[in-house]
Amino acid sequence: MKTLIIDDEVISRELLAMFLKDYGPVDLAVDGLEGLKAFNLALGREPYGLIFLDIMLPKMDGQQVLKAIRRIEQERGVVGTEQVKIVMVSALGDFSNVSQAFASACTSYITKPILSEKVKAELGRLGLPPRE
Repeated sequence: MKTLIIDDEVISRELLAMFLKDYGPVDLAVDGLEGLKAFNLALGREPYGLIFLDIMLPKMDGQQVLKAIRRIEQERGVVGTEQVKIVMVSALGDFSNVSQAFASACTSYITKPILSEKVKAELGRLGLPPRE
């Protein structure tokens, strides 16, 4: 499974990449616009199966990126289980941000700090085992 990590914090990106290396190839983006561009480029070749998306991003925040990805999928007729799984990752665990993310069809939401056990448990809950 191909994964995209969109996070402006170097340590968060590197930790997630390290935790996800057993699940397949991982690409990194440092801001919302770069992440959206990577998502669009992958659609024509090998789409992402999973995206870890920070909320507080420069240029385009994670909530905007989430809405844009779901809009693009809808325009292409990608619905339901065919959609990319998007895990929001943020220090913001307040009701407003969490509910807004789920209203925009995120798959899951994890609050920072990013811990290996938390990430792997969430991937297991989503039915995404490590590759063999």
